[in-house]
Amino acid sequence: MSIDLQPVRAFLEPSHTALLEKAQAFTRELLASRKPPENDVEGRAEARALLKLMGGAGLFEPIKARDYRGCCLLREELAFHSPLADAVFALQALSATPLLLGGTPLQIGLAQEAIAGDEMGAFAMTEPEAGSDAHGMTCWARRDGDSYVLSGMKTLISNGGIADFYVVFAKVDKANPKSVSAFFVDAHAAGLEFVRPLVMSAPYPLGEIAFRDCRISESARIGKEGEGLRLALSTLDRLRATVGAAACGMAARALGEAIQHAQTRRQFGKPLADLQLIQDKIARMAIRLRAARLLVYEAAWEKDKGAERVTLESGMAKAFATENAQAIVDDAIQILGGRGVLQESVVDLLYRSVRSLRIYEGTTEIQHLLVAAQLLKPVRK
Repeated sequence: MSIDLQPVRAFLEPSHTALLEKAQAFTRELLASRKPPENDVEGRAEARALLKLMGGAGLFEPIKARDYRGCCLLREELAFHSPLADAVFALQALSATPLLLGGTPLQIGLAQEAIAGDEMGAFAMTEPEAGSDAHGMTCWARRDGDSYVLSGMKTLISNGGIADFYVVFAKVDKANPKSVSAFFVDAHAAGLEFVRPLVMSAPYPLGEIAFRDCRISESARIGKEGEGLRLALSTLDRLRATVGAAACGMAARALGEAIQHAQTRRQFGKPLADLQLIQDKIARMAIRLRAARLLVYEAAWEKDKGAERVTLESGMAKAFATENAQAIVDDAIQILGGRGVLQESVVDLLYRSVRSLRIYEGTTEIQHLLVAAQLLKPVRK
């Protein structure tokens, strides 16, 4: 099983067909046979192993090329087979994109190492008291001569504890919420401490880090002072549709598992697929999935065409795709019945994995606010 290109082909170029074939060869030959990790320790080791495999296969190249439809295809295909592999791709995109957009030549070179799979990145923005409210962050980068001294905490950081570098967002003026700047911080920098892992129900490297008078060179700053939030939001705007693509990949796998089970499982003397209530669920799942994919690829297409911002399109795509993917996976479990909630079940892993997509890179509620703001903008004075 794999994703179906036909419904979204109108948004794609011929090169995307070759890219998907490359990704499908990777998932078939190197990914499909890998056993999902069962705990946090295994998840961290597997994430590092997947980084090397994916980098060696050239799967991160669309990040460098700023081919967001390509990124969507890859995330959809990877998520179909392995939510963890998709997470590895997502974090390489999140950490490399700010460097590619605003970095110095040296920082762009470091992004190239991430694209090659030689360095694992992390995107350190969220704090204990600052999630959706980015202006509320308290992490501080104090100027000291030709250096900055970082102080503060970051939490819910993907790849926390296993990353080779962190793209860190911190204020340079405690009193000014608009003074957020971005910094490249090596994971071995003195004063950077991995505090603890944050364990998820689906093994995934997440953690909390602290900066305790962590001194970094002025050259570690990405872009100009005070441009960090703009850089972060630009990165998220570009990549948000790809979160929807990952949701679609998980939903497509759940739908496939549900159809297969419905056709082979017999109840009341006939296959489940003959029952109208099951047919209704499967039809609803398929309709939701196709609508989600069209929103996702339309948003990525707009960005690839050269749109400066796709806040409306990407917000719609992420909100609709992630919410409906959750519903699709839930319906799949209902169709599989007791088998669907066993830990060994594919749909159980999908159920535990898909939930976080409705939260990270902007919750569904935040996406609704962004969409509404875009729609109401023309009538505001």
